[in-house]
Amino acid sequence: MKAIRLSLYQDLVNYKKPMSFQLKETYPLPPYSTIIGMVHNACKFEEYKEMDISVQGKYFSKVNDLYTRYEFKNGMKYDKTRHQIKAGDYGVTRGISTQELLVDVELIIHIVPKDENLIDIIYNSLKEPWEYLSLGRREDIVTIEEVKIVDFEEVEYQKSQRYDFGYFAYVPYEKKDDFKYIKNIQNIEVEGTIFTINKNYQLVNYGTKAKPKIFRKWKKIKVKYAEIRNASRRKEILVDNDGYILFLV
Repeated sequence: MKAIRLSLYQDLVNYKKPMSFQLKETYPLPPYSTIIGMVHNACKFEEYKEMDISVQGKYFSKVNDLYTRYEFKNGMKYDKTRHQIKAGDYGVTRGISTQELLVDVELIIHIVPKDENLIDIIYNSLKEPWEYLSLGRREDIVTIEEVKIVDFEEVEYQKSQRYDFGYFAYVPYEKKDDFKYIKNIQNIEVEGTIFTINKNYQLVNYGTKAKPKIFRKWKKIKVKYAEIRNASRRKEILVDNDGYILFLV
């Protein structure tokens, strides 16, 4: 089996949690939907191409920073006493807010398209992108350190196998017992964090045929986020030919 493996670096980045507003919180790693969006943009795909994604990585620290926020209410007319910007007949409020930023992010991403014929297309599009790649906000530019087509296979270790890359990963929840995790970080006991993360969506009409109301219905994936220490013995683990484990979703 083949995958495209990306090694990426970002200096400051926000992978926004969907329901955070006053403080724009960030996930510790990019969600699957963000990665899939980047791949589709790089390849200029105009319809969804089914693919599995594995993401692991680490960051040095986290900081808060100010940013300019624009807000508007659907249908609210411009009022010069409360709006700073007039957009046609409507008003927009401009203010400041706070966002979390991850510092010095390293990522290892595996991409496995369902259609293997897309392997070369995705590889070439990421190797020589038609514009700069970003992951997170539009301004979160990616430094591509390596793009590589790798082989991977399912292995079953007879004894627990140490994983020395020091990366955290999103582990599919049903696979969480296949690994052992770092449980003591700076004398703090941790068990990992459970997230429910967006992957892809379908457009669903909640209105009528005459008056459609189209919304995105997201497929959500439950994962455990933790630092991987070992692959457990007698478990079926996906590993590429350079020793990186794949946590495919």
